[in-house]
Amino acid sequence: MILKALYDYYQRKSEIHTPIGYELEEIDYVIVIDETGKLVDLQNLRENNKGRVFLVPKAIVRTGQKILPNLLWDNFEYITGLSKDPKRSNKARNYNQAFINKLNSLPDNIKTDKSISPLIKFYSSEFQKQLCQHPNYEECLKINGWMAFRLDGEVELISDKEIIREYQANEFLSGKYEEDDLKNVKQGICLITGNKKIIKRLHTELRIAGSDKNVKIVAIQEKQGYDSYNKERGYNAPVSIEAEANYSAALKHLLNSKNNKIKLSDITILFWSEKKTEEIDPEEIFPWVIAMQNVDKDNPDKGVEKIEKLFESIFTGKISSERTNHFYVLGLSPNAARISVRFWKAPSVEDFGQNIKKHFDDFSIVHGPKEPKYLSLYQILSATALQNKKENVPPNLAGAVIESIIDGTPYPQSLLQQCIRRIRAEQTVNRSHAAILKATLNRQNRIHKPNQKEITMSLDPNNTNVAYRMGRLFAVLEKIQEEANPGINATIRDRFYGAASSSPITVFPRLLSLKNSHLKKLNDGRKINFEKLIGEIVSEVKSFPTNLSLNEQANFAIGYYHQRQDFFTKKSDKEETVKELNNN
Repeated sequence: MILKALYDYYQRKSEIHTPIGYELEEIDYVIVIDETGKLVDLQNLRENNKGRVFLVPKAIVRTGQKILPNLLWDNFEYITGLSKDPKRSNKARNYNQAFINKLNSLPDNIKTDKSISPLIKFYSSEFQKQLCQHPNYEECLKINGWMAFRLDGEVELISDKEIIREYQANEFLSGKYEEDDLKNVKQGICLITGNKKIIKRLHTELRIAGSDKNVKIVAIQEKQGYDSYNKERGYNAPVSIEAEANYSAALKHLLNSKNNKIKLSDITILFWSEKKTEEIDPEEIFPWVIAMQNVDKDNPDKGVEKIEKLFESIFTGKISSERTNHFYVLGLSPNAARISVRFWKAPSVEDFGQNIKKHFDDFSIVHGPKEPKYLSLYQILSATALQNKKENVPPNLAGAVIESIIDGTPYPQSLLQQCIRRIRAEQTVNRSHAAILKATLNRQNRIHKPNQKEITMSLDPNNTNVAYRMGRLFAVLEKIQEEANPGINATIRDRFYGAASSSPITVFPRLLSLKNSHLKKLNDGRKINFEKLIGEIVSEVKSFPTNLSLNEQANFAIGYYHQRQDFFTKKSDKEETVKELNNN
């Protein structure tokens, strides 16, 4: 399913199509030679630590200690026979000799071509001496990047000449890239296209964030129990040469994309639509779900506008037209010599839109006027991490939350646990914390306790949950202390939050006694208001709980947050919020 979706994406994206047997690759340095084979220049093409992208013959998949040169381009050691590591000098010479041998093994009509003959002359001369004398040599040696060749006065690489393209296409489709002996090349039914074609034995290696080497998404280890019916490696999962080239080109494009890729924790998330959408574009919406705070400087509300457009399409029913279109989300992470698939989701665009709306609804909670309207996944996960840094988010948590968002299923219990842990460590409950706890509890209750009333977006005076009321009471006692001692540096929250939220009976009798001395410092009006509020809160509480479970601690935190926000909410805003809740 994954490979088929990538293959279809390649067919749809004409801008990433390449000639048969070619791929796009970053070239760091180009050796420029004249028609006599003399070195003219060693050009540095790197900008911002990245090379310039060119079409080059598809790279040979190298395994073990085999020396396998690419056609007319390769790394520094293969091209020059030199190495920055003296211990690799012999290897570099062998690599270079293999590169030259491949060049000399080309058909005579190609070797005598005016584009190729200068290169053969170059390698027949003292080419290493010429390279070492060039001013860019030392820098090129340090980088050890990809190199290619170009004739002086021309723009295209030698490897991109028409005569080379024709030769490469024949070589690639013949199966010579798969087996040393063409007799061993195997045909089979391609899993992607269903056609009988020559099967790709070793799939393309790609670079993924977090890996220090190229890895494969399809990698079957030899003689390790995966072989069946006398098949080896890629022949166990037959994919034709053409289909493999197409899906790997699509995957490479997505891995290098700025618009269809997001890095979250150790996961690289790729996403794309099956077909071009008419009403909404999930490829535009999904990045804002993940990283709402990365706003457009020219339009700070751009993310909010896209989310609102999604909601509008749901309310008007326009999104129903995307029922047969799918949106793909692929989570990848490096794992030894292969790419590990962390998750794969393929909902319809309609289901995706509905679940994204459900996610934002679940995380909606009362907040300050200057705070963003919606919380991104970055903000949600950062709230559970040490120092609010994404790098400290537990690896498995990010993937599990994304799956819950896309599937519309309950959020992982570990999200609630991690959030409670951070609240106890920081001794504070912010908007992200409260939203996480509200969303997690509500989704759990929809399945396990469908008759239980859901936690509201703002203060709910009718919520009789004891833990929720304990949280409200704690917020009121803190507010009384703050008003009685203006400018106080530390409140009861800093000293007693952990104990109050886990074992109320050990703390609240003392806090209520302390409250009386604080009330004496207030005017009669405020004193009466606070006493009425405390009476209303404790009216449904028969006794202080001995201890609170994890879910009850979450209710405590939400009650505390709701009550604190209510103190700073204008009466008109409260009425507006109530109307909004009633409409929903």
